[in-house]
Amino acid sequence: MDELAGQLRGLQDRVEATEAVLAIHELKARYADSVDQRFVRGQLVDDATLEHLCDEIAGTFTNDGVWDGGPVLGVARGREEITAHMRTSTLTFSRHFFVKPRIRVTGDRAEGRWDVLAPCTTRDGTCYWMTGYEDDRYVRTPDGGWLHEAMKLTTVFMAPARDGWGKIFA
Repeated sequence: MDELAGQLRGLQDRVEATEAVLAIHELKARYADSVDQRFVRGQLVDDATLEHLCDEIAGTFTNDGVWDGGPVLGVARGREEITAHMRTSTLTFSRHFFVKPRIRVTGDRAEGRWDVLAPCTTRDGTCYWMTGYEDDRYVRTPDGGWLHEAMKLTTVFMAPARDGWGKIFA
């Protein structure tokens, strides 16, 4: 009977880890959607919508979470700073594609690395392909959900897209 109980416990642990990975995938998708929805037709959305989206972005982090965009984009600590930081942007368009997730779950904590590809447009109208990776730390919430504890973007390159995609807004 002990062998069967051990097998069942092992199976339960694997199911819980798999469910955690799927919940973290959903968290990252909500984060990316909210970040990208700040832009409509090549400009920031209206103030009320922007405030709502920035609150949603900050809500994907713990109360004392850290958003680290690297040397160019800066660092915001805590939900209040993250919300304020997201209200401003060096961009007028972005679309984040997070791919190749590598997520390790250990109990109520997890670490992950996501490759990111993001077509984006700067305020001067220049279109770029940005690629890099994000290293994340996650914590499980008391209700079983997951939040970012820390996120750090490392940009590998930003390459101009000669013809851009600006014509889609015309």
